[in-house]
Amino acid sequence: MHLPRLASLPLLFAVTAAPAQSPPAALSTAVAGVSLTADSEARWVDFTLTPGNQLRFTIQVNGQSATAILDTGVSFSVASQRFASAARLESARAPAAQAEAIGGTVPVNWVATRTLGFGGLQRTGGRFAVVDLKAIATGSAQPVEVLVGSDILSCCALDIDFDASRFRLLPSGRMPFKGASVPLSIGPRSKVFISEVTIGNRRLRPLIVDTGDGSALTLSRAAWALSGARPAALTSAVAFGLGGQIETDLAILPTARLGSQPLTNVEVRIEGKGGFSDLTGTSGRIGSALLQRYRVLLDPRAGHMVMLPGKNADRVPVRSTSGLLVGYDHGRLRVLHVMRRSPAAATGWRTGDLICTVDGTAIPAVAAGGSVDTGWSAGKAGRTVKLGLCNGTERRLTLKQFY
Repeated sequence: MHLPRLASLPLLFAVTAAPAQSPPAALSTAVAGVSLTADSEARWVDFTLTPGNQLRFTIQVNGQSATAILDTGVSFSVASQRFASAARLESARAPAAQAEAIGGTVPVNWVATRTLGFGGLQRTGGRFAVVDLKAIATGSAQPVEVLVGSDILSCCALDIDFDASRFRLLPSGRMPFKGASVPLSIGPRSKVFISEVTIGNRRLRPLIVDTGDGSALTLSRAAWALSGARPAALTSAVAFGLGGQIETDLAILPTARLGSQPLTNVEVRIEGKGGFSDLTGTSGRIGSALLQRYRVLLDPRAGHMVMLPGKNADRVPVRSTSGLLVGYDHGRLRVLHVMRRSPAAATGWRTGDLICTVDGTAIPAVAAGGSVDTGWSAGKAGRTVKLGLCNGTERRLTLKQFY
């Protein structure tokens, strides 16, 4: 699945609430068995961005390669059920539990690991939470196998160079570059990375800093009301988390601030009452679509995040002009959501509609892990797109700016 960044689904991985039953003591120690090599500063890890904006890279688990997502919004690192079985990870002596996730609760089991490594980081022993990681979680046809969470990443300073598509782990307290400073800590309950944002003269906190969240900024309904923001228009969008699908409001804020770092043109998603932020006692999340505008140093043990503007720091979010959020589905595009107040909403489009051609061209096949270009859905206002439905009918959709 590939969507233009404005209409992309923020495919959220955050699982921050503690399980219903407490994990064993070894899981409660954030850096148990974790160490850095003497040359960790030189050991950069290359990553690619998934269509859902997460950082995908390769790690070694018990000497076996696995595809992973860098996910500071996950309390405990996660293995997929498929990988845990294929790698023959042994069941850990810990009770099954339920964890709060975006979209609902998910069942959790535990497996033990002998070794884990990437870049200059090595972990001996430890455990993974095991959940069902579906491909929709990355927005592509290929699911990932591991989410590397804050139980591992909080050991160190995490230097992410988005412009160069690489990151590294450093001892806490290192300052490899100068930039704006933003408060950063580890949540006492959630054990994930926590910060704050300022909108107008309102400081909103706590916010989860979530590299596994592909959106830019997400706020609870209460935090949005407190911000006093009055955008020109609101629309709607959908997101997919480990617990299922959620619907949010969507707006563009002209300005905001993270610590001493001013922000411009920030895409904001507003959760409904009783959403994930309310359940976890937070005001929202700062995701990778915002972080990737900068080079970022995440060092919660030193109490700060450092941000240096990158080449895309002033990039304006791409806005949908169609109102169709679509996903690739076996040679077709499936409508996942029709955005409120959009041209698509005004012309009768429905969730589940299937598109087989765009301007007379068939939807190309997509290999596992690949994506299909849907840039037409955020095309120039005034353009009319001919969309051939898979039932043989054709619809014309005239694009316009609606939020």
